[in-house]
Amino acid sequence: MKIYTKTGDKGTTSLISGKRISKSDLRLNTYGTIDELNSFTGYLNSMEIAPHSREVLTKIQNLLFTIGSNLALEEKSEKFKIPEVKAEHTTFLENEIDYMEKGLEPLQHFIIPGGDQRVGLAHVCRTVCRRAERLYVELSLQEKVEPEIGNFLNRLADFYFMMARRFMKDFKVEPIIWDPKT
Repeated sequence: MKIYTKTGDKGTTSLISGKRISKSDLRLNTYGTIDELNSFTGYLNSMEIAPHSREVLTKIQNLLFTIGSNLALEEKSEKFKIPEVKAEHTTFLENEIDYMEKGLEPLQHFIIPGGDQRVGLAHVCRTVCRRAERLYVELSLQEKVEPEIGNFLNRLADFYFMMARRFMKDFKVEPIIWDPKT
């Protein structure tokens, strides 16, 4: 099977149902950003990190694929069985955030992303996740989408922020504190 089909040469692509949409469509932009986030998460997951972090990021990658699949299908269908994003997935993130937060000092300053590749990449994931969340919210104002996806994305951005903080502690990275006088 060839990777190229030439069906998208005129600026359209297919949803799971086969419906053709513009490559500039908000739905496509939303799940394309989820795909981008999944790629950055995979990059983060390929770095030297603890086995538990690797397991959690792999689970998140699978859930991001589930979200993208849900967004690529306009409405639930008996013909296409797509797993759902459930409240328990958001709870999973909350538990992981609580776990990572143990032993961290309370934040007293704004922190500039960086200081270590893992820390910086966790912040890249956070910002791409926030963009995906904004696109999802815009899409939800125009079309019916699963509400739990929005909850998950909101918590996921918090997760990446906490992961960056955890990496700073675990890898002894000094925070870069924002200096508003600079």
